[in-house]
Amino acid sequence: MDVASLLPLTTARLSLRLFIPGDADDLYAYQSLPSVARYLYRPAHTRERSEQVAAERAAQTAWRADGDKLALAVCRRDQPGVLGEVSLALADARAALAEIGWTLDPGHQGHGYATEAAAALAGFAFDTLGVHRLYARLDVENTGSVRVCERLGMRREAHLVENDLDGDRWGSEYIYAALSADLGSRSGD
Repeated sequence: MDVASLLPLTTARLSLRLFIPGDADDLYAYQSLPSVARYLYRPAHTRERSEQVAAERAAQTAWRADGDKLALAVCRRDQPGVLGEVSLALADARAALAEIGWTLDPGHQGHGYATEAAAALAGFAFDTLGVHRLYARLDVENTGSVRVCERLGMRREAHLVENDLDGDRWGSEYIYAALSADLGSRSGD
């Protein structure tokens, strides 16, 4: 399935759309921050890497095979600019298993945007893409993402202790998940 014709997704305050190459500056503004990259288990983006990522994400519209990924720019409906992103990765097409994620510019955190965007994407995953099980992996110190998972109604299924070495720091991880039957229809407005 090509999801481009099914987008954007909208909520009361947000529009979730495919990235465009012109989003590179907004992407760089938060993806270059060490405080953001820390929870993504990778180095902060350079300006050049942000340009590559924006272009790559603009072209990612397939949803049919293991490894397919959909990354959407989170934008306010009443203002220009990208606040952050939400993503789905098809982990197992046969089992209809997908990983959900979100990253928000720290300047836009604390307003419920991550929860609103993730809820819309979860609804789209279950209701339109036919996902059976949705899960999120997050650093245990990422308390904002823990709250998003809990607000979405996801259950904590695992606590992996020191399972990832990020540079010289051992990180622990939570895994949250929900079945389509757990959350029901949660599509945006």
